[in-house]
Amino acid sequence: MNQTVSFPGLGLEFHFNNVAFHIASKPIYWYGILIMLGVILAVVYASARSRQFGIRQDDLYDAVLFAVPLGIVCARIYYVIFEWEQYKDNLSEIFATWHGGLAIYGGIIGGIIVIVVLCRVKKIYVMDMLDLFASAVPIGQILGRWGNFFNCEAYGSSTTLPWRMVIGKTLEEAGATGNHPTFFYESAWNLIGFIILYFSSKKRKYHGEILLLYLGWYGLGRFFIEGLRTDSLYLWGTGIRVSQVVALICIIIGLGGFLLNRKMPFLQEINRADSDNKEETT
Repeated sequence: MNQTVSFPGLGLEFHFNNVAFHIASKPIYWYGILIMLGVILAVVYASARSRQFGIRQDDLYDAVLFAVPLGIVCARIYYVIFEWEQYKDNLSEIFATWHGGLAIYGGIIGGIIVIVVLCRVKKIYVMDMLDLFASAVPIGQILGRWGNFFNCEAYGSSTTLPWRMVIGKTLEEAGATGNHPTFFYESAWNLIGFIILYFSSKKRKYHGEILLLYLGWYGLGRFFIEGLRTDSLYLWGTGIRVSQVVALICIIIGLGGFLLNRKMPFLQEINRADSDNKEETT
């Protein structure tokens, strides 16, 4: 589908097709390409830094092999659950992920479950692996949000700000009102978060610190950005945005845990238990 998106306050205008190319008759969407590119770059980054977190590359690849596909499945399930009215009469559309509809929180939950189980089975320190993944996940989110741009989705409410975006109109056709480019807000927020996590991981004071920082930082930004969006998922029969609830939980766990753990290193006990368990089975 041909799309036109303009930013009249910035004098920018874009014309593109959300389909990048075809393989036989199968369309390959920019949405999927950018998500997979983000995953690949995140894995490359995590692989390059795995030793700094005390994780063997082979163990990282094993985790990725299971966490990525299950994370995508969980991201879709999460979205479909809260958009069931859209899919209940057209069940085949549930599998059409190329049309959009992947909820990052579902992916994070699925990924964490896989990593915890895998680390327990392979006797790997859980918090070290989660720290490594948390340091790399923002890379996928930075690029993945631009998939929303190509799908012309995940934008915000009306605004007259200079960086407003107008969908379906050229610069000449656009008026003084557009929409918040919330996809860009989140991409930029994750870029800043990635930089913060990078430097924080260089002087990591305890296992689990980067995971907590990631949860707190992402939750903080998502809470406010979600309030601007027009396509939010809601708790059934209410006006409560699901992502804001989850973001608030992430803020409490992430930032609260980050500060608390400096005085009461409860996460160290988890890693000690992992260490004892590992020694017993060696």
